Amino acid sequence: MSRTSVESPGNAAFVRFWVADAVSNLGTFVSALALQLLLIETLHADQTELGIVRAATWLPYLLFGMLAGVVVDRVRRRPLLVAADLLCALLVGTIGVLALTGHLTVPLVAVLVFCAGSASMFFSAAHLSFLPTVVPETRLASANARLAQTYAATQSLGPLVGGALVRLLSAPVAVLVDAVSYAVSAVVLMTVRVEERAPERTPERHVWRELREGAAWVYRHRVLRPYAISLHLWFFANAMVTTVLVYFATTELHLDPLAVGLVLAATGVTGVLGAGLSPRLGVRFGTGRVITTTEWLSPAAYALLLLAQAGPYAIVWPLVANALFGLAMGLRDPLDMSYRNLVTPDRLRGRMNATIRSLNWGSIAVAAPLGGLVAATWGNRVAIAIGVVGLAVAALLLWSSPYRHVTAPGERPVQRRAQGRA
Repeated sequence: MSRTSVESPGNAAFVRFWVADAVSNLGTFVSALALQLLLIETLHADQTELGIVRAATWLPYLLFGMLAGVVVDRVRRRPLLVAADLLCALLVGTIGVLALTGHLTVPLVAVLVFCAGSASMFFSAAHLSFLPTVVPETRLASANARLAQTYAATQSLGPLVGGALVRLLSAPVAVLVDAVSYAVSAVVLMTVRVEERAPERTPERHVWRELREGAAWVYRHRVLRPYAISLHLWFFANAMVTTVLVYFATTELHLDPLAVGLVLAATGVTGVLGAGLSPRLGVRFGTGRVITTTEWLSPAAYALLLLAQAGPYAIVWPLVANALFGLAMGLRDPLDMSYRNLVTPDRLRGRMNATIRSLNWGSIAVAAPLGGLVAATWGNRVAIAIGVVGLAVAALLLWSSPYRHVTAPGERPVQRRAQGRA
């Protein structure tokens, strides 16, 4: 698969890719809060039902996420991105329409988000693997930083818009905004012009063989193996916390939709700052050192949630916790995404990303209902505490691995200085 020659992430193809990503993410964060509030306030779902619906969203990754990687490596990626966006627009729009007409139920939500999650699964695998086709490898970290900053910005703005829409209009209207954003993203992606040939068909290609090849690349790689295992645990533990976070904030801390939106928005504000600093810190200290250090911020951030109490200052600790968590994600994600794509051949990128993501997001299908069950049985704070412990173990695993010492192109001078000190 060839790549167009561009000098910077500011080229026309990247800008359109960037705009599509921003619009889609904004809609996603609007409906992420709106859907939870719809379940809690309109359908009167408890923590267990919230966990089941969230599990349905990510179950496709667990069931056939690795197969998505095989598909992505066999086809042109841009048409797949467009098709997935259009399907998500239809499915999310159906949730909004059924809610407005009073025909929505919790099981129906679970079915529809499972289907939307399946489409998003193919989109995610293709999205990560398509970016190196849009920008050259030397600009990949910069491009990922811009995408991460935009993601963080929409992560900040989306919940605020979602909370306002729920309060002023209704949760179904906020969900419909997400459906429109998927459609707009699909239209913009249609205008991205890059030279992308379909991979050659060879007679020896076989689905099972290709699945094994993708998994072997990840789990036999000296650096990717501990990275992937730590990341799987991170996603599992994070899901334990985030599954009950909105329920905890609304029912135990008694925060209204706008206040909850503000709490979630804090993640995006500091995420923008972190993503802006990330490439420079990578050059100065090395990708591995930056990522393995910032991993410790995640358990520290969520531990602060345990200090929150109902009352006039109930919002303070959730706000600080999400701000610290967002900073950690902003610092990590651009370097994280760039490194794993840089060390993987293009023919394996789809399978590599799908293999890692299938178990990352697939773990949520187990952790979400488990977190909801724990919260319903022993309380929200117990579920949060278990998640904090899991995040700390994930940070320790990565810190103790060879990943701590990895560097990317442009970071070699730092590596030589480190070797000189040794």
